[in-house]
Amino acid sequence: MTSITPQPGIMDIALYQGGASHLAGVEHVLKLSSNENPAGPVPSAIRALSEAAAGMHLYPSTDHASLRGAIAQTWGVAPERVICGVGSDEVLQFVTQAFSGPGDEIIHTEHGFSMYPILAKMAGATPVCVPENERVVDVNAILGAVTDRTRIVLLTNPGNPTGTRLPDAELMRLADDLPAHVILVIDAAYAEYADGYNGGLSLAEIRSNVLMTRTFSKIYGLGGLRVGWGYGPQELIDVMNRIRQPFNLSTVALAASKAAVLDTDWVAECAARNAEQRARLTGALRQLGLACDDSETNFVLARAGSVAEADAAEAALNADGILVRRVAGYGFPEGLRITVGDADQTGRVIAALTRWREEAAA
Repeated sequence: MTSITPQPGIMDIALYQGGASHLAGVEHVLKLSSNENPAGPVPSAIRALSEAAAGMHLYPSTDHASLRGAIAQTWGVAPERVICGVGSDEVLQFVTQAFSGPGDEIIHTEHGFSMYPILAKMAGATPVCVPENERVVDVNAILGAVTDRTRIVLLTNPGNPTGTRLPDAELMRLADDLPAHVILVIDAAYAEYADGYNGGLSLAEIRSNVLMTRTFSKIYGLGGLRVGWGYGPQELIDVMNRIRQPFNLSTVALAASKAAVLDTDWVAECAARNAEQRARLTGALRQLGLACDDSETNFVLARAGSVAEADAAEAALNADGILVRRVAGYGFPEGLRITVGDADQTGRVIAALTRWREEAAA
């Protein structure tokens, strides 16, 4: 029996489960379980990656200056207040590790990203889960959970898997009413899909305790490269950089993400196509008797009337080679999170579910 023991909280962590990629007996699966861009990677990023590949024998920059400059150019922010990580997950880890520990509390909402309690436990802090109101973040519930031990509030906006967004006025109220010692982290992984929303960037610009995080994994189609970034007060960024590994991003990842963030036309085109197919999918699901909220992301959460009905709907999709995400772990045992695909993929989902309803009624 070893006398070596892990840090408190580590053994309480349940392993993160990603979206499935395979169906037994199906060669060509339509994967709509991980909210990936159906258009694939940004073409300009592919070209940049290819050109950078010849320099893979050289260490990448430690300060990410070129990528931070491109982010600053695109979003109109100060490059010195940008921090880059291995996906936005690592940026979230930076803030929880740097500003919380044993005896501290980190608040998250009941349908928020499942990594939040894991990140809290990694830091030795206590995760505090608060309820949402009809699948929308409840500002009063968050404020009511704040104690003198609270150090961080982790907020997914727009939400995953709900797809809903906290209105700007409510987001501002939350920032206004949180104590100065509590950091509000706005996880805006899906912000590019929400019309007229800057992901909380304006709050991070002016508040001393607000940090915004973004990712290249969704609309930019670079999930396989793992690049994300955060923006916030200089004082927070300087602390977080002290625990960031110096070579956390590769040469090719830096080159591809720089090209991607400068390709604003691509983002606009993808967002427009997503909005069109999202509306089409939402309308069809409702006509088929599957409840869903208006989504501001690249997925729709379909809610069946029961777990058995959700099982049947998923089976019908699987029979047609379509994978979606069951989200019981997020509080929706009756839920199917369906990535918004292109026109053909959306049509395939609708057709499979329509056949299922028709066969059930026969």
